[in-house]
Amino acid sequence: MIFGRVKSLDAILATAEKKSLHRSLGAFQLTMLGIGAIIGTGIFVLTAEAAQKAGPGMMWSFVIAGLVCVVAALCYSELASMVPVSGSAYTYTYAVMGELLAWTVGWALILEYAVAASAVSVGWSGYFVGLLANAGINLPMELTVGPYAGGIVNLPALVIALLVTWLLMIGTTESARVNAVLVVIKVTALTLFVVLTLPMMKGQNFDPFLPNGWFGQMAGLGAVGAAASIFFAYVGFDAVSTAAEETKNPQRNVPIGLIASLGICTIFYLLVAAGAIGTMGAQPVSGPAGEILAPGSTALAERCASLAAMGQEPLVCSREALAHVMRQIGYPTIGNAIGIAAFLALPSVILIMLFGQTRIFFVMARDGLLPEKLASIHPRWKTPHIVTAITGVAVACFAAFLPVGKLADISNSGTLFAFFMVAIAVLALRIKDPGRHRPFRTPLVWIVAPLAILGTLGLYLNLPFDAKMVLPVWGGIGLVLYFLYGYRKSHVGRGIVEVHEDDPDAPPPPVPPVPSFD
Repeated sequence: MIFGRVKSLDAILATAEKKSLHRSLGAFQLTMLGIGAIIGTGIFVLTAEAAQKAGPGMMWSFVIAGLVCVVAALCYSELASMVPVSGSAYTYTYAVMGELLAWTVGWALILEYAVAASAVSVGWSGYFVGLLANAGINLPMELTVGPYAGGIVNLPALVIALLVTWLLMIGTTESARVNAVLVVIKVTALTLFVVLTLPMMKGQNFDPFLPNGWFGQMAGLGAVGAAASIFFAYVGFDAVSTAAEETKNPQRNVPIGLIASLGICTIFYLLVAAGAIGTMGAQPVSGPAGEILAPGSTALAERCASLAAMGQEPLVCSREALAHVMRQIGYPTIGNAIGIAAFLALPSVILIMLFGQTRIFFVMARDGLLPEKLASIHPRWKTPHIVTAITGVAVACFAAFLPVGKLADISNSGTLFAFFMVAIAVLALRIKDPGRHRPFRTPLVWIVAPLAILGTLGLYLNLPFDAKMVLPVWGGIGLVLYFLYGYRKSHVGRGIVEVHEDDPDAPPPPVPPVPSFD
């Protein structure tokens, strides 16, 4: 029976016990970890996309996405505390609902991490090109955007993705200290943006507040459609959940850390959005007949080019939104500084995304669901070089030819599916094994988990049609692979009980290591 293939929870817990991690993190440390993991690419890169989808109503989009994250994260935390290994939602699903569903989750996570890395690469490219342009070096548009936006290839995005892949292959990793410095750079840049823009806000820039309404004329537009995209700005909140095994009194501190970090980030995002909208306006750009143009499309790129020729550069036309706002309101030096902050910080996010992707690939290969050759370790570099190279080339190709908004939406489809499955797994395990020790129990689970299920499903359904379709097509390809290879080669199916998530030669987890707070 295929649904009877469950990875033993006891075997996973026995492996986790060998690690015996010291419980040293309190609520404050968890909150800081969450803020550091969350704040990053989304707010730097997706502000312009959100403006085209929702106008000033994107402020509601941040609230909606943040609330879905809270309920999903509370479910995630219960499983993370019970199954304290680094295989993410893939391992949780394997332990609770069996191999087939675990495969679908792992396959969706591969999509999430790889495409997210591509989205960040494109976002980095926008800031890099903007910095060069401000220094008087103008790269041809054909080499800085993909075909969807009217170019040929996004060369800077291609190069940064391949460069980070090469660094990963030869074994370069960032330390917790380096990551902490980059977090400080990101937060300082955004704080400076808020401090300078809020006093210059004009009330008329918020009117009309919901130009596309709550749902818009087509899938992916309106405040809810923008929330489905803006969900990308919160990716990383599961860092708090996965740190549950290192937390003192997780039942109290995990929900405090989760809700506090998501609450602080939501307020921060709202202040940044208010500053951008209030100083420049954020009304969507329309076509000649008054129709709303699709974000990232050639039609929008052409309209933006014609507006630029007339000396108008609305927020939705910028590929480096926050730096652009600063330059427009008379702070070009600060705008360049924000551009440099993004230029420095975003490659580390690409690195973290690629870490996560290679780890999922690695664990699935060690479980026999993918060819084990993929999990082989380079004799000198001590890294899973084959899977890293395959991932990196795919990431670079996506980054070279697709716009950031499309990539973020596709990545979100995989992320939302993974959290949807986690919420179901929490309820399934409460029924199947109610007596098992749970270091953290999701409060009001029969309310919170259904809200997480409905929230993730609702955001998924409000993604653009093509982003929604990528997940079932990708899932179909995955199922074909599973039945051709994984079903026959699976170690669990062959009666071999192993837990590979914590093999000493496994790639680092997707979340950067926790800095020492002792």
